[in-house]
Amino acid sequence: MNESSQGTAGLDPGLITYTNIIYGLHALSVLIGVTGPATVIGSFVFGLPSIIAVIMNYVRQSEVRGTWLESHFRWQIRTFWFAFLWIVVAAIVSAPLVLLFGLGIVTFYLAAVVIAIWIVYRVARGWIALRDKRTMFL
Repeated sequence: MNESSQGTAGLDPGLITYTNIIYGLHALSVLIGVTGPATVIGSFVFGLPSIIAVIMNYVRQSEVRGTWLESHFRWQIRTFWFAFLWIVVAAIVSAPLVLLFGLGIVTFYLAAVVIAIWIVYRVARGWIALRDKRTMFL
């Protein structure tokens, strides 16, 4: 399901621009997390750019239904919500371990690093696929 199989005929070119903006907002959150006092995961899940981006996904999700852009919207939404889920799981698992010589701090930090790498991968892979007009396989 790429451009040649589904095509862009009848697809509003503004939706491609819109999807690029969403990837750009997610990338901005990552950049803020890398260069500022926040972490990548904190900036991505709790930062305004990514929150705006996921709201934008939901607002126009019905307009991309049945097009190759639908897979990008799913990809972006899942990236946001799974990052949120995994950081909550990491916090729940790490919290009781804090009592064991601070081990919870280490486990939470390691989880945050892994999740941050996963976020960077998802944003980059999705944006490159969008540029190439390819669908995202979930």
